[in-house]
Amino acid sequence: MQGIKNIIFDLGGVILNINYQRTYEAFTALGVQNFNELYNQFKGSSLFNDLETGHITPEAFLSEMKKHVPEQVTPEQITDAWNAMLLDFPLQRLQLLQQLRQYYGLYLLSNTNAIHLETFNRILQESRGIPSLAVFFDKAYYSHLMGYRKPDRESYLMVLEENGLKAEETLFIDDTLPNIEGAKAVGLQTIHLQTPKTILDIFRPQNAG
Repeated sequence: MQGIKNIIFDLGGVILNINYQRTYEAFTALGVQNFNELYNQFKGSSLFNDLETGHITPEAFLSEMKKHVPEQVTPEQITDAWNAMLLDFPLQRLQLLQQLRQYYGLYLLSNTNAIHLETFNRILQESRGIPSLAVFFDKAYYSHLMGYRKPDRESYLMVLEENGLKAEETLFIDDTLPNIEGAKAVGLQTIHLQTPKTILDIFRPQNAG
């Protein structure tokens, strides 16, 4: 951590536990037989990208999804299935963020969407009594509000430039390799977090200085 003054964290798989299998199972339970195939088809199209960069509304996303599920399935059921991947915020990770903030500038950079943002903040409120992740960071950046998503070069540069950060003094932590490569391309220091490791394995609280 020598020379590091700032840390940019990814959210899902780094701070928030997620499990994509839960969403697959939820859609299967609604009668969608080929969700993995459908998900990959959507990821290859502009639908998810547009949702995560704020170019379509949640309503437009749900309307498109409705075409691919059995007729009786409601938008609320689609939303619940889409959110099923969002699990919990381990307390030790949140405590670590509080400790690190005494020593570093902390930022969040997440590829997400309006549906998930509302849901994970609700999970945080209901489980920890905290209304928003904003309390842990100098600033939180969400792709659907930025108009860019990782690994777009512009997403990293927005965080650096808006906060006057030097890339070489800033560490970026993410669990997805393309996002790490995108960060390296703009000069950020990086750690590719791979399971079963967590951020608690990177930062021992007593060494946070």
